Amino acid sequence: MASNQIILFDLPSKPPCSAWSLNPWKTRLLLNYKGLDYKTEWLEYPNIKPTLEKHIPPNETGTPYTIPAIRLPDGTYMMDSRKIANYIEQKHPSPPVHLDSPYLAKLEAIMPRLMTELRGIYIPLIPKRLLNEASVPYWNETRTKAVGMSLDQLEKERGGDIGWSAVAPLLQEVTALLKENTEGPFFMGKTVSYADFVWAGFLIFCQRIGQDVYEEALKRSGDAKVHEDLMEAVKPWSQRNDH
Repeated sequence: MASNQIILFDLPSKPPCSAWSLNPWKTRLLLNYKGLDYKTEWLEYPNIKPTLEKHIPPNETGTPYTIPAIRLPDGTYMMDSRKIANYIEQKHPSPPVHLDSPYLAKLEAIMPRLMTELRGIYIPLIPKRLLNEASVPYWNETRTKAVGMSLDQLEKERGGDIGWSAVAPLLQEVTALLKENTEGPFFMGKTVSYADFVWAGFLIFCQRIGQDVYEEALKRSGDAKVHEDLMEAVKPWSQRNDH
């Protein structure tokens, strides 16, 4: 029923449009896993703030208005994938996603460092490969300001083998976590948890940037198979990517 439907605000890609961004993928995988009724509303970067600021206070730190965001059936808006996960798990506890898992805490400690080391790879490629023209100027302006140099310079200084060499130890930390439970394929062995959605979201993000990026990430991880096994295991919840 439409009255029970959640609206997921996500970032579009070049045609054919489908989900690509890491943080919205966490929420999308969660909604799919929980079997909740939702539809996607695509927002180009310049439209995020105008759409959301009428309904929700800005984030306390970082970018004031961010994706993912959701509109709940009662009209309440919410931003930030982790805050959304906390709410969804509280309101819809079954099937559980184990937000108290130590694997999630460890992964959440790794991710900011990993994305920082990887920025020379993905920041220059996203406007070239994924963004519609409506979002390219916004991306270039905000990311140039954030990194303190042009994206071409970022790619030159932090891209290629330099970037991958820096990120490899962090990818290998995640590999070690995935291999702790040898029965796999999830971090908690046979048990699905939100940690799986966080990492699968990252792998899908790499894949959407390009098969070359995805394959290099797998190569640098030290054991591609455990990541490929996870990707295969989450397919029931990753297939819905364009609506």
